[in-house]
Amino acid sequence: MNSTDLAIFLPAFIAGILILATHVPLGMKVLQRGIIFADLAVAQIAGLGVIVAGILGATAYPLAVQGIAATSALLGGCLLAYVERRHLDIQEAVIGLLFVLAATGGILLMSRDAHAGEHLKDLLVGQILWVTQYQLIATAILSAALLAGWPLLRRYLGSSGFYAAFALAVTASVQLVGVYLVFASLIVPALATHRLKRRRLPAAFVVGISGYGTGLLLSIWFDLPAGAAIVWAMALCGLGAGILKRAD
Repeated sequence: MNSTDLAIFLPAFIAGILILATHVPLGMKVLQRGIIFADLAVAQIAGLGVIVAGILGATAYPLAVQGIAATSALLGGCLLAYVERRHLDIQEAVIGLLFVLAATGGILLMSRDAHAGEHLKDLLVGQILWVTQYQLIATAILSAALLAGWPLLRRYLGSSGFYAAFALAVTASVQLVGVYLVFASLIVPALATHRLKRRRLPAAFVVGISGYGTGLLLSIWFDLPAGAAIVWAMALCGLGAGILKRAD
């Protein structure tokens, strides 16, 4: 790997580690609760907020974009918390409907944009290879705050606290890596290690970090879309971890 490749790889790899710091434990809770597609729905709602921010001309003001996206995701999280409390029997149906509405709402809002196709691609697969220093610092601060505040949110707000932390974590990550990689970061490490009774969290981080590292290298060496390459690499790492566990 030459110096140019390294300069591209390192910031993207750091971004992946920051995302995994919150998404691995949150993904385990998602799997435990049986709301697998809630992360996809909330990520899409956060993405819809980013689209709205762009239409409002806020792209030159990163804090404004974050605020609009976070508000959108928190509203989606509040709705999911309400449905979990009052209408548990139709929860999965509501989650699926929210995802479809957010996805199609974004398409409608971008229908008159000549660059809509490129914007939609960025929203889904992200631009992790071109992550900025500002994004890394902002994500690091948010990740640290969420990890520190998670016990308090869970203790005093219960289900609502979980969805609030979830929405805020997804808001930052979807702008870095896109909807698909957010979903993979939450589900693949948790799914690959769900049968482990000891050292599950470290094993899940190994799966996630291996996936990001391998996918980024493949993307740089073979000029592949980074987000898609990381999703596949992480899935294969998760499959490998599952095979090794069965062989024990």
